[in-house]
Amino acid sequence: MAKTPQPEAKSPEAAAPVTRATTLPPSQVQFDTSQLKSSYCNVTNGTSTREEVVLNFGLNDSWDMGNERLKVQLQHRIVMSPHAAKRLRDMMVRLIDEHEKRHGPLGE
Repeated sequence: MAKTPQPEAKSPEAAAPVTRATTLPPSQVQFDTSQLKSSYCNVTNGTSTREEVVLNFGLNDSWDMGNERLKVQLQHRIVMSPHAAKRLRDMMVRLIDEHEKRHGPLGE
């Protein structure tokens, strides 16, 4: 009777689950700004699905038109995962808290 081959025993290290790398400290991150573009926006809106968050950024340059129809020119769309959106939210909260500590509370 032939023996059935047994699977090789794995070391505990090999059986450990693969985890995501931790966040690198700022001193170990190098930003390439050669393609960086800046633009001003004063309007933003967003939507989301289970898989992504979509943020639209634009410019309202008709703020003094009174009761006429408002026209907003959307200029940028950023699509990200919900995890990246959560990190963006946390960063924005920190930035606004720091701003208010330096310059006073922002109004609604």
